[in-house]
Amino acid sequence: MGIVNPIMKPVFHQTTMNKELKAKIDKLLKDNKVLVFMKGSKLMPQCGFSNNVVQILNTLGVSYETIDVLADSDIRQGIKEYSNWPTIPQVYIDGEFVGGSDILIELYQSGELEQMVTVALAS
Repeated sequence: MGIVNPIMKPVFHQTTMNKELKAKIDKLLKDNKVLVFMKGSKLMPQCGFSNNVVQILNTLGVSYETIDVLADSDIRQGIKEYSNWPTIPQVYIDGEFVGGSDILIELYQSGELEQMVTVALAS
């Protein structure tokens, strides 16, 4: 058996999501057809990846809302657990987790993102 290094700790902070936080996230997703959990806001993104997402959605000219995870540490950790995805930003369309910045770029370039958003906003 190997020696365990006590200094090595997981980078990803795991929380146990409580019912209230899960209900809050569920409601946000239900109330917003296109929702981005990001650092900052759509008017002032606070990281390059969040800015990429904002620029793509703005280019599509679609209606969307953002949640600033920097303003709420419970949401910041909880959304990672909710989606089982360790990074921010996180994009949800029609209540479904789509992905982060890299995935959104790929979907945008292929034309799939515009189709996904159009269908979601029409329903």
